[in-house]
Amino acid sequence: MQPIDVRHLGRERVICCWRVGDVLVDPGPESSLRTLVEALGGEPPRALLLTHIHLDHAGAAGAIVRRWPEVTVYVHQVGAPHLVDPAKLLASARRLYGDDMERLWGEVAPVPEGNLRALAGGETVEGFRVAHTPGHASHHVSYLHEDSGRAFVGDVAGVQVERGGPVLTPTPPPDVDVEAWNRSLSLVAEWEPASLGITHFGAIERPFEHLAIVRDRLAAWATLARELDGPTFEAHIRQEIAANTDPDTAAAYLQACPPEQQWPGLERYWRRRSEGILAP
Repeated sequence: MQPIDVRHLGRERVICCWRVGDVLVDPGPESSLRTLVEALGGEPPRALLLTHIHLDHAGAAGAIVRRWPEVTVYVHQVGAPHLVDPAKLLASARRLYGDDMERLWGEVAPVPEGNLRALAGGETVEGFRVAHTPGHASHHVSYLHEDSGRAFVGDVAGVQVERGGPVLTPTPPPDVDVEAWNRSLSLVAEWEPASLGITHFGAIERPFEHLAIVRDRLAAWATLARELDGPTFEAHIRQEIAANTDPDTAAAYLQACPPEQQWPGLERYWRRRSEGILAP
C-alpha cells in the first residue's frame, strides 16, 4: 500500500493518490499525471476507485484510460454520466475556477462508457467494500480495503495536511449536506476501520478520534456560515490556518481547501434547508 504524492502544481502534501496493489484510489487531476505515472514506474493500474468526480480527485481518469485502455473505473452511479460526458462537470467547475481551470486541472478527458462500473453502495469490488457516503458531494463513496482494514474516504474525513494540524471540512458548492455528512461519518465508523486514507493528505492512524473531530469541525463551520458573511468566514479560515501551521504547510492547506470556496457551499446548504429542499 503506497501513498503517492502527485505534487499538485509542484507542491507537496496537497493531493494523495493511494496505490493498493494494482488499484489506484483517486488518481488526482491530469495536470499532475506525469508525476503519478513516474511513481508507478511504468506499471499500469488495473482499476481506478473514485470517491467522487471532483477534479482534484478524478480529473485524470479519462487520460489514464486513454493511456491504458484496459483500466476499469469505479464511480457512484450519479457521477458516472459526468465522466462519460464531462460538459456539465466542467461548466460547474468553471464557475469556481474561471480562467484558472487549465492550469489547475489540465485536460479533463471523457471516460469511455465501457470502462465504467457504476456503484450504488453495498457492493464489494476489487477487494474493497463500498459505501455511499454523501455530504461533501451527493455522489461520494468510500472504500474499505478488506485485507488491511484501511478505509479510503476521499473528502468525507476532511483535510489534514499534517498530523496534529488543523482539520478542515471542505464545503464547496453545489451539494453540501451536513446531515448526510454526519450519517456518512457514522457509517465509516461502523466499519471499525484500522485506519483512514484521506486524499488531503495521507494516513490517519487514529480513525475514531479523527472522525469525531471532523464531526465537530463540520458543525462549527456550518454554524459560523450562518453568522458570518462570505469574506469574514474566509478570513476566519485563513487566520485559523496561519495561526496553527508553518508557511509551507499553510500553503498546502490553502491549495487543498481554498477558503474562498467554503462559505458558498454552506450558504447554499442553509438556503436549501430553509426552502425545504433538504430535510433538517
